[in-house]
Amino acid sequence: MKLKEQIKVIAFDADDTLWDNEPFFRQVEAEMCDILAPYGDKASISSQLYEIEMNNMPDYGYGAVAFTMSLIENAVKASRGAVPANDIGRIIEAGRKLVRLKATPLAGVVETLQTLHNAGNYKLVVFTKGELLTQENKLKRSGLLPFFDKVFIVCDKQEDDYRRLCREVEVAPEHLLMVGNSLKSDILPALNVGAWAVHVPYEIMWQHEIIDAFVHPRMQQVATFAELLSALEKEL
Repeated sequence: MKLKEQIKVIAFDADDTLWDNEPFFRQVEAEMCDILAPYGDKASISSQLYEIEMNNMPDYGYGAVAFTMSLIENAVKASRGAVPANDIGRIIEAGRKLVRLKATPLAGVVETLQTLHNAGNYKLVVFTKGELLTQENKLKRSGLLPFFDKVFIVCDKQEDDYRRLCREVEVAPEHLLMVGNSLKSDILPALNVGAWAVHVPYEIMWQHEIIDAFVHPRMQQVATFAELLSALEKEL
């Protein structure tokens, strides 16, 4: 049996799987470091930002708005309250750019989704985490929305979230294939509930998403998104 004969639903991560995302966050972080240069070096300011992000995650979750809130808090903390209002405004404008990303599809994404959609052999869904409005708007701007049967935007992607996804699309885990760039949130929890996975590495990873590489009998790693079609032909 080939993998394509086992699968009924293919779920896709969005950020850094369907379009670029992390490089823009890094760019905004660099802008913040430049603004806050009078109060500390880049390494210490970035390290403090990550600590603040982790502390804020239970309240704000993931995404551009959450990140911008953490940027502002970091500015106040790094400057001990001395940061001028106009610099706070510059940080807010830098963060606002993340909400308005063009979400241009990565190489091979449009052609691959078009092929899968036209074939009609699978239900195609987006399963991504982040802020609802931001992710919905990016998906619309990407032009990819017509390829998908359903879109699921969640606060996090843990094992229970994958079990809920399976219930929503009415499929057993062994008939679900998850495609994404993060081993931590896209691949490992999907495998742990019994699904299949294709890992499409992205050149830059947020440190919160980094875990040690591993192999698994229900996981394949491909170099490009377009190789998903070949992965579906693999003999089990």
